[in-house]
Amino acid sequence: MKLNTRFLVISFLIAVAIISRIVPHVPNFTAVSAIALFGAAQYDKKIMAFLVPITVLFLSDAILGFYSGMEWIYITFILITLSGFTLRNRVTIPRVIALSIISSLLVFIITDFGVWLGGGMYPHTWAGFIACYVAALPFLRNEIFGDLFYSGLLFGAFYLAQLKFPTLLKQRVK
Repeated sequence: MKLNTRFLVISFLIAVAIISRIVPHVPNFTAVSAIALFGAAQYDKKIMAFLVPITVLFLSDAILGFYSGMEWIYITFILITLSGFTLRNRVTIPRVIALSIISSLLVFIITDFGVWLGGGMYPHTWAGFIACYVAALPFLRNEIFGDLFYSGLLFGAFYLAQLKFPTLLKQRVK
């Protein structure tokens, strides 16, 4: 019963966070990176940690519309999930902050490389490469603020829930 309750609370927090991608929002200020980190840190089964953010992306893309370069986004969130496994049994505020910022940087570096490489907006020159990243800087700012906000919200809410309901605590077997 303890595991089912824990799974349900984790899934509920993630479900609430999913709404951030569908409702109108500031560009790149969503919970997807936080969902990937939180799921990787908290779900017992690693497959769930990968399935949840990819499913969130796919379903919200189905609602919002599919677009070219999606593969760069999906690859990025797989990498963010992998980085989130370092939080297992070691969730601390500094680690969550650091991984949230690293997640933002991964989104910036990888997805904007995909924009430069695959899109026709920027020439495939050094100047085009730089122009692409410079144009993306406002999105990086939003990504960092969103990742920090939603990571704080997810990890903080779960921490407070664990204090109130000790049955949510879990000793992981290595």
